[in-house]
Amino acid sequence: MAWSRVFDFSDPAQCKAVIRSADLELFPTAKGSFHAEIAQIGMNRLLLQRFRMSLPQVNTVAVKPGRRSIGFLTEPDVSPFLHCGLEVLPGDIVVNRSDVVHQRSDANLHYGTMSLPIDDLDAAAEAILGRELLEMPRKRTIRPNSAIMLRLLKLHKSVGQLAHDTPDVLDIPEVRRTLENELIHVMVRCLAEGASLDTTTGVRRHDAIMARFEEFLEANPDRPLYLTEICAAIGAAERTLRASCEEHLGMGPIRYLTLRRMHLVRRTLLHSDPSKVTVTQVVTDHGFWELGRFSVAYRMLFGESPSCTLRRPAEQPNIHLNRPSSLTATGLWAA
Repeated sequence: MAWSRVFDFSDPAQCKAVIRSADLELFPTAKGSFHAEIAQIGMNRLLLQRFRMSLPQVNTVAVKPGRRSIGFLTEPDVSPFLHCGLEVLPGDIVVNRSDVVHQRSDANLHYGTMSLPIDDLDAAAEAILGRELLEMPRKRTIRPNSAIMLRLLKLHKSVGQLAHDTPDVLDIPEVRRTLENELIHVMVRCLAEGASLDTTTGVRRHDAIMARFEEFLEANPDRPLYLTEICAAIGAAERTLRASCEEHLGMGPIRYLTLRRMHLVRRTLLHSDPSKVTVTQVVTDHGFWELGRFSVAYRMLFGESPSCTLRRPAEQPNIHLNRPSSLTATGLWAA
């Protein structure tokens, strides 16, 4: 059974809750009104997603075990997008993996993903190619033949438009089967025939450092962290960590730590009861001690004071579903 849903978000923290096939943390890097539209389409085996993000951002993403996932820019004229510090051009495919990676983009990002259970992708490759996709786990970014990539983009866009405009069409078994089989066929061909955009030894070393850096941050979410402590824990010199962060994040480690904690403060304030917690409690719990400087920086980033955020009710996402009665039956919220 097919299903589709379209979300409109004004809070970046809400995006994490609906991307159940991957662990995602999204941190806008500029002041402004955040808006995200996420369309999700589930077929029998294939899951498609289309994203539009209004603000520049840095994010961390790791695909959960059990699925193979690819991503790509869905429009030809878009703002820069970098995956593991390397620019992704229109026509390139990002091969998503289960290790944590960093991505960043400018404003007005248009991006799409496709994912299949690993066993289904292996079976499709065997049927289409007569062999498995043996090198896929080692690839990060590939560049397929332009004609086959154009076919993938057109199909992906067509299914996204159906989810928006006429989602009932996806309930017709013949239509759903035809679209899914064609998308899987094109996905396999892109992965098999795409030229790998090889990375250097230095880039791979920075990848490993950033993975350890993110693991350390995840293991220590509720206390202040210092650069010397981080470098010792992940086994990297300060200069090397700075270079890795600039490459992957577009900023140094201290600025990234501050940005990350600012967003965590905002998330906590939005979901706290103002009768039970204070701004001071939340702010100091996240390692900010100079409250005056923090308030100025917070207002510059989010356009309001921390106390206003605490008093404001958390906004609910606008959700459009094509089959509201099938939520439980299809396991929609585990997608």
